Amino acid sequence: MHSRKRRLAAVLARLAGLGAVLAAAPAHAVLGGAPMATPPGATSNQAVARAAVQASAPASGTSMPATPASYTVRSTTLGNGTVVNEYVSADGVVFGIAWQGRQMPDMPSLLGSYFPQYLQGLNAQRAARGSRGPVSVQDSGLVVHSGGHMGSFVGTAYLPEALPAGVSGSDIQ
Repeated sequence: MHSRKRRLAAVLARLAGLGAVLAAAPAHAVLGGAPMATPPGATSNQAVARAAVQASAPASGTSMPATPASYTVRSTTLGNGTVVNEYVSADGVVFGIAWQGRQMPDMPSLLGSYFPQYLQGLNAQRAARGSRGPVSVQDSGLVVHSGGHMGSFVGTAYLPEALPAGVSGSDIQ
């Protein structure tokens, strides 16, 4: 019995050490903040500037002035092959994220301070309809759609109030 207690104490000590290491690991909060730093083993592509759709067309015979891009899309391929697209506003804030790949990305890192809100919506959805199937969390401050199956996951997350003028949730892909 005494050796069991020692083994249990050793396991608990290792778990505590692992918890300290994980707590010290930097979180790459993305949604609502700056774009993520490229994680080790990942590759990042150049950001692509995009302009939002104009609400009205210019009068006949006039030329439309050149407008700066209202947002950029930065694509990162994680070490596991999952591609994460970050939608960044002109002021450098990530307002949307989309992912596709063989594995789910690290949701706490991608959602940052919005992760607890996501968990609350996810738990409410699962309580209402069970734990299987696609995820759809929607409230005034956060929208997350995620689904797929082993080896093929897709999803989007965005902040409705942070979408630039002329950009809709369906633009986050």
